[in-house]
Parts: sequence; C-alpha cells; structure tokens
Amino acid sequence: MIKRPAVSLVALAFTLVAAPAAAQQGGPSQALEKNFDAMINSAEQMSWLEQMSSAPNHVGSPHDKANADMQLALFKQWGWDAHIERFDVLYPTPISTTLELVTPERVKLGGQEPAVAEDPTSSRTADALPPYVAYQGDGDVTAPVVYANYGMPDDYDALEQRGISVKGKIVLARYGGGWRGLKPKLAQEHGAICSLMYSDPADDS
Repeated sequence: MIKRPAVSLVALAFTLVAAPAAAQQGGPSQALEKNFDAMINSAEQMSWLEQMSSAPNHVGSPHDKANADMQLALFKQWGWDAHIERFDVLYPTPISTTLELVTPERVKLGGQEPAVAEDPTSSRTADALPPYVAYQGDGDVTAPVVYANYGMPDDYDALEQRGISVKGKIVLARYGGGWRGLKPKLAQEHGAICSLMYSDPADDS
C-alpha cells in the first residue's frame, strides 16, 4: 500500500551561455579536439560522480540542491555564464509503503535494499524515499499472487496456454527481460490489480 500527497517541490535546471572567449576560439578542428581531450581528467570525473551519488538525491532533496550548487560552481570556474533556474513541479512522494505476505503466515516484505559493503554510501538511507513507482495509483490491495517470469508478452502467452489468468490477481515479475515501465502496463492490460517487481542477484539479464 502506498500513501502519498501531491506536493510541489523544486526542480533545478541550468541555463548555460557560452563565454565570449570560448565562442571566439578558432583554428583547425583537430587542434581543438586535442586541446579538449587534454582537459579531461578521469580522476576529476570519478570525484564528481562520487560526490553526486553520495546521498539520496531525488527531486527536491537537500543533496539534489547541493549537487546543483556544485555543478554551478564548476561551470562558473570554467568560464561559463551559468545560473540556477527554479521550477515548481508536482512530484508524487510516498508517505508510506507496505508489502506483506498474509498467508500461510504473515511476513512483512519490501523496504530498502541491504547496504553493499563495498559502497559506504549505500547505507545512507535516512533521507531516501521508500521503493515506489512514480505516478502509480494509491491503494490497498490483497489478492493471490501469480508469478509471470519477466512479465513480458511471451510470458502472458505462456500463462494463457496453461490456463492461468492474472485477472484480479497480483502479478509478480522479475527485473530484466524488457523495460520495467512496460511490466505494470501489461499486468493492468491483462486484468491484474497490482504488479510487483523484484531483482534476482543470480539473474545477469
């Protein structure tokens, strides 16, 4: 079950205008490309990536704003005429999510994925949103579960051949094998009242 309000949050965007000095650069394209390549530093890129992914950064989060400020400072350092522009957008944010197995015994499922030992930032979930699909419907459903492999068209054909219907049921599909956004759509088209996805560590797809 997901409960959430429709709230107005802040989205950040950059409007960039090339500095006059950059616009006046001339010379053979090869020389320009060589000069550009020489300025690319993989260590810097790794440092920026680590900083930008070091905390939850969904729309409107404090770290999202910190990332925007960091990028703005870099653009200005490189001579760009850059600024941050504010937009108020409707962004659905869950209040709570609950996933439970109710029979043969009651077991609470779902929630944040466990931290990865090799990634110290993976345990920083205090400000993270719970797992959910943006713009999905709110609701509280209880129904039998039907496993649908990857939840793609061929999988529904295989279920139909075996006389299995997902109408009024909860479809359980594993991640991969197709675009994740298509899975709930196909489940709904086949009459399911809910769609769940899970990641299988043993599945390389």
